[in-house]
Amino acid sequence: MSLLGAAEIRELAEALDLKPSKSLGQNFVIDANVCRKIVRTAGVTSSDIALEIGPGLGSLTLAMMEIAKEVIAVEIDPRLAKQLPITAAAHSEKKEPLTVINQDALTVNSLPVNPTVLVANLPYNVSVPVFLHLLEVFPTLRTGVVMVQAEVADRLAAKPNSKEYGIPSVKAAWWAEVSGAGSVSRSIFWPAPNVDSKLVSFTRRQTPGDEELRKKVFAVIDLAFAQRRKMLRSALSSMYGGSASAEAVLTAAGIDPTLRGEALDIHAFCKIAEQGLRS
Repeated sequence: MSLLGAAEIRELAEALDLKPSKSLGQNFVIDANVCRKIVRTAGVTSSDIALEIGPGLGSLTLAMMEIAKEVIAVEIDPRLAKQLPITAAAHSEKKEPLTVINQDALTVNSLPVNPTVLVANLPYNVSVPVFLHLLEVFPTLRTGVVMVQAEVADRLAAKPNSKEYGIPSVKAAWWAEVSGAGSVSRSIFWPAPNVDSKLVSFTRRQTPGDEELRKKVFAVIDLAFAQRRKMLRSALSSMYGGSASAEAVLTAAGIDPTLRGEALDIHAFCKIAEQGLRS
């Protein structure tokens, strides 16, 4: 398997008359060694069905095809979606299937086969909603690594009582254990982005409850961080009919009403939601 280098990436883009789109977050990875490192970090094996979002010109796709049993790539740009199988056929001697789906990742709710690992250079402008959407709709995803803007990576992997901790941190924790997996240089991209990037890894775990509870928990999370300096009894007052009622729910759930959302982990938010459903 030969991977793509900087010169080949630029040649492909020129042949397609492709000018990287900032609105689609098109910053293409041009370093083959980094692509292989990401695949290793994700723990991709020969039995995996790998899911990639935003494959672009195929740098990371080819690195996955070296190892994975099958690769499913979701690409919103029709030019890139059409070119990817051609590029893969020219660079790969393996016959493992590559399925390319020309669709917005936020609207993908089913795939031809169930993916087991996620490896993606996520478009930075929609990285959090795409990541959470994939965790929600594809429960077979057991692990993975995504490349995102550095500050987004810090938020996804943040723990309670840190300044980065917020809505993305808690919601991602509903489905998975999320952690930072290292930084990547701006020089591995073409064109080079104006922001730093980091890798985030995740390992799925059993969710704390069913879909009804998740929706309630996420509503509590949204309110708790809408004005993050507010105490929980004030932040949740609109949900429970006033601060006194909110305080009663929090106290019954074993949560200090004077705490702020940033102090609670996903299990504490579940306690609040469960108590609210009983009240």
